[in-house]
Amino acid sequence: MVASALGVAYFLKQAYVSATPEQYFFPFMVLFLILFAMTGIGNGSTFRTIAVVFDKEQAGPVLGWTAAIAAYGAFIIPKVFGEQIKAATPEYALYGFAAFYTVCIVINWWFYLRPNAYVKNP
Repeated sequence: MVASALGVAYFLKQAYVSATPEQYFFPFMVLFLILFAMTGIGNGSTFRTIAVVFDKEQAGPVLGWTAAIAAYGAFIIPKVFGEQIKAATPEYALYGFAAFYTVCIVINWWFYLRPNAYVKNP
């Protein structure tokens, strides 16, 4: 997701300054499709991990809380992206998303993948 977001930002920036921006459409579209697919996979793996990591009494409330946060993300991401498009700098939104994805990688590594992690990733 980090690489896709940065790639989309790169091609957007190149298209903005190009006399022929249509030449950047195909890589832009492919990277955006990859980003969307990886977002879906991340969403599914998050909900699957919650069901495995938490016991049955805790899993329900955690899934509900996570779904509420995910719904907020479905509002804020298009809002941020739309504001940056209005400002003619959509690449800034994508840089921010890439930074967020990087933080998420670090958090996941810390809690699930590092040696002596709190919970081993299922």
